[in-house]
Amino acid sequence: MPTTNQQLASLLQSIANQLEARRDNPHRIRAYRRAADMIRSLSDDIATVAVRGELRAIQGIGKDLAAKIEEFLKTGTIHIYEQLRRPLPPEIADWLSLPGLSEPAVQELYFRLGIRSLEDLESLVRSHLLRTLPGVTAPEEELLVAIQKLRGEIKAPTSDVPQPER
Repeated sequence: MPTTNQQLASLLQSIANQLEARRDNPHRIRAYRRAADMIRSLSDDIATVAVRGELRAIQGIGKDLAAKIEEFLKTGTIHIYEQLRRPLPPEIADWLSLPGLSEPAVQELYFRLGIRSLEDLESLVRSHLLRTLPGVTAPEEELLVAIQKLRGEIKAPTSDVPQPER
């Protein structure tokens, strides 16, 4: 098997494993694994197949995966792989406690959209654009309240009932 094929197949398998660990869409995970298997089984170098314009002729390689293969051939990596393996800064990882924000959604907000602070996130929620991001499930008002709590603007309710003396 050509070295490029081996490297690409390993990278696609790693992406599938990372997506599986994040409980991503099982169909997406299977697509990456199937693509890795198909590339491993090729007798031709994947770069040669790409030059011939035949990536999509490989079973299981659609438009999106073909674009990722092209990206790999040009850069030596795939953006989603780099994104998946980078850890979130601790203050951003805290956003995972917010209702309706999954890890892939927080990754997308931070790495792809450049949302770096709770203020940025709050602005995005208030603009109603957050609802367009896949994987965000919480109602906006609930999310706004949770953001305020995370910033410490809302204190947990305390009981005004006097406690009996001991």
